[in-house]
Amino acid sequence: METEILWQGSVGALVLGYLLGSIPFGLLLTRFTGAGDLRQIGSGNIGATNVLRTGRKGLAAATLLLDMLKGAAAVLLAEWLLPGTAMLAGLAAFIGHCYPIWLRFRGGKGVATMMGVVVALHWPSGLVYAAVWLGLLAGLRISSVAGMMAAISAPVSAAAFGRIGLVLVFLALALIVVWKHRENIDRLLNGTEPRVGKKKHG
Repeated sequence: METEILWQGSVGALVLGYLLGSIPFGLLLTRFTGAGDLRQIGSGNIGATNVLRTGRKGLAAATLLLDMLKGAAAVLLAEWLLPGTAMLAGLAAFIGHCYPIWLRFRGGKGVATMMGVVVALHWPSGLVYAAVWLGLLAGLRISSVAGMMAAISAPVSAAAFGRIGLVLVFLALALIVVWKHRENIDRLLNGTEPRVGKKKHG
């Protein structure tokens, strides 16, 4: 009976997390405000960086915040409703953002959602994540580099803080973030990756 309850709780957390994470806020906001179909703009990505290419800074900021919040909400709601399932829900929310069923599994790159998950699971690592992301973004103005390095900082900081149980989870998320940026990596190697504010590629 106890095993069945644990199994049901785990499945519930995965479903909850995935459904929250798969809400395409960037796509919804741009569509409802008349900014166009985000999938037909710039890189076609549904994240805040591509929303910025519409010229609507407010929408980009809202997308960033909402994508972060859905990751954090998945973790916190799961822990409240189904104690002990926070990590599963966070992982599922991240997967939902990157591979939403509603968009034929073509979602965002996961940087903002991962930050929400990291903050909710271990806020000190979340602060490191934010510092790396914002610091590199301000200094280099290359969104892909800032996002990938922020993601990589999560397992490193979790290990440094002694939260070994989170290291593998954060590492898995970071690897997916890097994989989702593989086209950006090609452009970085070719010297053609745009800086924030330029309206080409993604």
